[in-house]
Amino acid sequence: MNSRLYSKEMYRFDMPESSLWEVTQGNSKPVTQKLDGDCCSEVAIIGGGYTGLSAAYHLAKRFHISATVIEAGHIGWGASGRNGGFCSVGGVAEDASVLIKKYGSEDVKNYFQSQVDAIELVRKIIHDESIDIKIQGKAEIEVARSKQDLANLIEYAAYQRKYFGLNTSIISNEELKEKYFNSTEQYGGIALEPTFGLHPLRYINGLAIAAINYGATIYTNSEVISWTKMNNQHLLKTRSGCVKAKYVVFATNGFMPEHLLSDFKARSLPIISSIITTRPLTNDELTAHNWQTEDPVINSRKLVNYFRLLPDNRFLFGGRGSSSGNTSGAKENYNYLEKVMKRIWPNWSNVNIEYKWHGFVCFTRRLTPAIGRLNDDSSVFFGFGYHGNGVNTSTWTGFQIARWLGENKANKNH
Repeated sequence: MNSRLYSKEMYRFDMPESSLWEVTQGNSKPVTQKLDGDCCSEVAIIGGGYTGLSAAYHLAKRFHISATVIEAGHIGWGASGRNGGFCSVGGVAEDASVLIKKYGSEDVKNYFQSQVDAIELVRKIIHDESIDIKIQGKAEIEVARSKQDLANLIEYAAYQRKYFGLNTSIISNEELKEKYFNSTEQYGGIALEPTFGLHPLRYINGLAIAAINYGATIYTNSEVISWTKMNNQHLLKTRSGCVKAKYVVFATNGFMPEHLLSDFKARSLPIISSIITTRPLTNDELTAHNWQTEDPVINSRKLVNYFRLLPDNRFLFGGRGSSSGNTSGAKENYNYLEKVMKRIWPNWSNVNIEYKWHGFVCFTRRLTPAIGRLNDDSSVFFGFGYHGNGVNTSTWTGFQIARWLGENKANKNH
């Protein structure tokens, strides 16, 4: 019997999270089924989130390799269908200067360039596959909560431009009030391009539909309960079937079932993050805080709050979650988030909160994403640990895993 880090309520794969995204995902949903019986596949992917479906999509489209995706819940059940919809530069939680000391300035610069590439990869997939999403904004705004925070942000913006080659600019408090919004906690900020907001569940649904159209097979509501290897074949067993595969991609991120393979024991730390959304705000309510931007926003709080105005004028506000994930702790945390939001925007103090939900942000010990293949078994690939920046980072990770697998096969055939 395996134990989980948080309340069992966080791992009910058969129950969709009660989020705004679930209610507004539209009619474009992938047609999938539960695994029933045994099947074979060259590549099996554990996890039907952005990482796994991006890998399946690119394997099928670019290399004509039909992968089999095995998802414990429905498509978008995990972080890919619960996040705030920020497609932005990030993916790491380590201090930038420490990164440079560890890896060298050139590698760190290349990493951040890959983040920019990842944002454009998501944009391209949305365009190429005609996914029904309204792309919002062009930059991520980071707002200073104090004069000292603003000084730190200005210094960091210069650092990002010099060492990472990023397009970061400074926003004075006057400009922030005039062109973006006005709140009780702002002293100016910085803007980092490119960034945009999206509907995360519509994106993952569109990615799944595209993967299927190119030849991938997706099984949902099919939790992998055991993973063994026999005669160079991986056997992934669910309660009602088994997938036999030559290669496995382990792509479960914060909901990682680390008991399946000892190599992944204690490799990641999921942390709960929560989101609340208001009813649609009126024009008068938006004017009360001079809200004028579609750009996604974070603040300089150490455990950041993140927020943005959605296409229907609902306001999304997120931050740290409860400690256990159980119902009572989650309720207390949602109330706390609402108080923080209404303290920052007091003219919205009477606005009702209509949706509340939570999920996992996945950290690693190194505070950087983990992507690669196992040293002692080169047939196992993995990607996880996006530190709250999974939309683009995980999509790019899936693409890279597909490229490694596809090019490796192509080289063997020549």
